[in-house]
Amino acid sequence: MPVAPDPSLAFGALALAVLALWIPAPAVRGNRDWAWCAGLLVACVAGLATGVLDWRGVAVTAGYLALALGARTGDRAWVRIPLLVLTGVCALLLALHRLPGFHNPVLVDHLQVSAGAPPFTLYANFDKAIAGIVLMGVFCAPIRARAGWLPMLRRTLPVLAATLVVVLGAGVLLGVVRPDLKWLPTTPWFLVNNLLITCVTEEAFFRGVLLAGLARGMAGRRYGVAVAVVVSTLLFGLAHAAGGPMLVLFATLAGFGYAAAYLRSGRIEGAILTHFALNAVHFVAFTYPALVR
Repeated sequence: MPVAPDPSLAFGALALAVLALWIPAPAVRGNRDWAWCAGLLVACVAGLATGVLDWRGVAVTAGYLALALGARTGDRAWVRIPLLVLTGVCALLLALHRLPGFHNPVLVDHLQVSAGAPPFTLYANFDKAIAGIVLMGVFCAPIRARAGWLPMLRRTLPVLAATLVVVLGAGVLLGVVRPDLKWLPTTPWFLVNNLLITCVTEEAFFRGVLLAGLARGMAGRRYGVAVAVVVSTLLFGLAHAAGGPMLVLFATLAGFGYAAAYLRSGRIEGAILTHFALNAVHFVAFTYPALVR
């Protein structure tokens, strides 16, 4: 079911705001944040015009952005750390749709895409996208030079392939999914929404902020990076608890693959591409979301 014309205008602007994170914009007074901030502003104006968000959502977005920028620029730990914690809490609340002012439209409503699987509903989550844009722009340093993409891909692809084999193979062996090749009218909506909202936001938070921050904090300790990977990945798995214990298990297994892609490539894009590849192959080539047990 395609999204209605008015909301699609807002989400077109939102998609451009996400893509602006990777624009090699020239510095203006030493600052390159202006491109994605301008994209975010345009998306909010479009959201207001189409009813996807109201002034409370604009106020939440402005406050969240101010917290993130304050956490990045704070030069004293007693200021920076509380601001960083508040930024993380705000990002989680946005991703969980717990803050007011956002009216996320439905892209797909109770659609069964695979035999033996329950129907699923897909929302275009404006609030979750805002959480990801700010985290990416403020904390993650996206690739903005063409020369940086090929080395990232070379390091990421082996991990990506291994993640697909391990996670989907385990799903087949445990009877959670089975091969189910399909291409539906809703597939492009799912793929674009999943890449620009789900994958960007979740990887920015769990790998770009949480894993990277824990690894830096434990850099001088033995097994510090390993502990950071385990903690951030377990939290990623628990974040899927609403889907039941089996989803927590597979999200945790996949999370180790995303963490490996991030660490091996040294770029957040490695984790995003691995996450998106698994979700895309799952949707297109296997039972989605899972077989009823």
